[in-house]
Amino acid sequence: MSAPLYNKDILRLAANIPHHKRLPDPQASVEKRSPTCGSRVTADVRMEAGRLADLGLDVKACALGQASAALMAAQAIGLTADELADARDRLTTYLAGESDDLDFWPGLTVLAPARGYPARHASIRLGFEAIAEAARMADA
Repeated sequence: MSAPLYNKDILRLAANIPHHKRLPDPQASVEKRSPTCGSRVTADVRMEAGRLADLGLDVKACALGQASAALMAAQAIGLTADELADARDRLTTYLAGESDDLDFWPGLTVLAPARGYPARHASIRLGFEAIAEAARMADA
């Protein structure tokens, strides 16, 4: 493993994923899987008044996927489906090299070294994709 990719900050995030328990009564659930590495994130959500009120995650991913899901989960409560989708889209744009902005989401700079490893991008996006899609479904 490359030191810049799997440093102590990534591993700390991966070991401390907020909301790392499935919800018993979600309004929507979405599972996203990376065909490249098999990483998987399942997000359960409950929305209230157009905002994410409760979140449950089941994360079975590499350390980068776990760290990314942890970062998303730590800040997602209280956001709208549109705000969550915007974060997902901005992360995708960053990873694709179409933007250098990481200021849209707290803590993402820890994942910056992974930008140069496209095979890791799908796993990094999983938490953002699953939460955003579940919020959209629940809010429909």
